[in-house]
Amino acid sequence: MTVLPEKDATSRQPVLIIGVGNEFRGDDGAGLVVSRRLRALALEGARVLEVEGEGTAVMAAWKGADAVILVDAVHSGAAPGTVHRLEAHAGPVPGSFFHRSTHAISVADAIELSRSLGELPPHFVLYGIEGKSFEAGVGLSPEVERAVQEVEEAVLEELRTMGVWVS
Repeated sequence: MTVLPEKDATSRQPVLIIGVGNEFRGDDGAGLVVSRRLRALALEGARVLEVEGEGTAVMAAWKGADAVILVDAVHSGAAPGTVHRLEAHAGPVPGSFFHRSTHAISVADAIELSRSLGELPPHFVLYGIEGKSFEAGVGLSPEVERAVQEVEEAVLEELRTMGVWVS
């Protein structure tokens, strides 16, 4: 696991957690559910945001951050509920994960654009939860609901290793 470089206490930014999705498109709301659960914990040393998923809005959300953990639903062809963890700071993110994006610039495109502009945060972890249904409607499939719990626990563990207070 990557450990962030030490900074003095006055200059250290909180870890930014971004939940991406649309709660009115079934499993596409998975990232939002994770972010809402984490926000309810009032984590000291972390900031939690929700973004619908338009690439430029996501880029604006992480601009200037030192460490980002982003959670989004993906559709790569794996079994529904599969959890993917990628260290985006270490290499390219497969664009095929986000091919169901309703926006011109997907999350993967935004990450790669930020990388090419030299604006990708130095520590950037992406959790992708394989969706089952992206049709109109509210609520997650049972497979994705289980994966949301798994990702929440994984993010909490990741935060602990980054020095964020987690009860």
